[in-house]
Amino acid sequence: MRIVCVGGGPAGLYFAILAKLSDPTRDITVVERNPAGVTYGWGVVFWDDLLDDLFRKDPVSGRDIADAAAKWDEYEVRCQGKRTTWLPGYGFILGRHRLLSILTARAAGLGVEIRTEDDVTDLSGYADADLIVAGDGANSRIRQLAGDAAYGTAVEMGRNSYIWLGTHKVFDTFTFGFEKTAAGWIWYHAYPFTDETSTFIVECSPETWRGLGFDTLGPDESVAELERIFAGHLDGNPLINQLRGLGTTPWLNFRRVTNETWHHGNVALMGDAAHTTHFAIGSGTKLAMQDAIGLAEELDAEASVSAALVAYGARRRADIAPLQRAALASMQWFEGTHEYTDLDATQFAYALSDRRGEYPTWRYLLHRAVQVRPMRVLLREALTARKWLRARRRSTRGPAVPKSLPHRGVEATTSGRP
Repeated sequence: MRIVCVGGGPAGLYFAILAKLSDPTRDITVVERNPAGVTYGWGVVFWDDLLDDLFRKDPVSGRDIADAAAKWDEYEVRCQGKRTTWLPGYGFILGRHRLLSILTARAAGLGVEIRTEDDVTDLSGYADADLIVAGDGANSRIRQLAGDAAYGTAVEMGRNSYIWLGTHKVFDTFTFGFEKTAAGWIWYHAYPFTDETSTFIVECSPETWRGLGFDTLGPDESVAELERIFAGHLDGNPLINQLRGLGTTPWLNFRRVTNETWHHGNVALMGDAAHTTHFAIGSGTKLAMQDAIGLAEELDAEASVSAALVAYGARRRADIAPLQRAALASMQWFEGTHEYTDLDATQFAYALSDRRGEYPTWRYLLHRAVQVRPMRVLLREALTARKWLRARRRSTRGPAVPKSLPHRGVEATTSGRP
């Protein structure tokens, strides 16, 4: 079987790994437009469920990813004029470049051909492929070749503007920070992914964006203005624009991509090409790799590629539907942030935590409890054994527990997401 994966991101690489592990005789090529070792993006976040899946499907790359990742404990909420509050939850962080390095090395070691600096504009060169995987992002060129009608593609634009930056300010944990300006509220989502660097995503309403002049400021001026606004959070560290020198400031509006069908002919959509989820819930990489697992399993289970593609789409659309609803609710909460900023610190943080509207009443009692230091310490100690046991179950060769970030004042954790 001849398989071509267009896009050398987590989806395409991990699918190539699983497909090759299942049948080493398969001829598999991953085609990436960027040069080898070059990627855009900062850190990616994920949770225990993905690590469980990775160890189940390929313990070798699963262990490499777990060993390279760091763990954050709880979420910190800072809002101008309010005391700092905390949300229970923990997760894992890994630099995107490191993740791709691990997956690329594993794929190459299994005999997958990796082609870089190959920008695929049409599929005429792959007429001999039995299966083509389009893992080339939300603006997938491969998806667009067939047209929106072929997949039932719909794209909805989010209202808020956001910019994806980095900083050498290493945050203690996953942090939300809200600042009020003369033009309105502006906030960031930040998390460390190495000992030296954090992801720093800034978001605001279009009214605030224009009021602060970002519609007219150049790239360096925009970053300088953000450094001024968030100076109290950055401790003198600059913000880093990966696209500096390309002439534009990478302000974006979130594109919510959905597709009624995830295949057309022998082409399968995967990752952001098939679906996007708002960055506020941090599940893009997780879903992309779980797509890869889903397609690989259906390819092994079904008698033909066409049957596998039908089963894959039906299965994965059903799997991700609850998370897509949660992501939409999360995006809409941030679009209405101004409705909550008059709440006291504890209530505001809980509104942020429960922005999907799915928590039972007892969760608020837990939320109030974790604002007290002894309770945060108790929760953290109680869950340490639980996390260790889950990690041990993932590997027959012993526990693979991602290292924790330094706890500079971070005192608690419990499982879950904000």
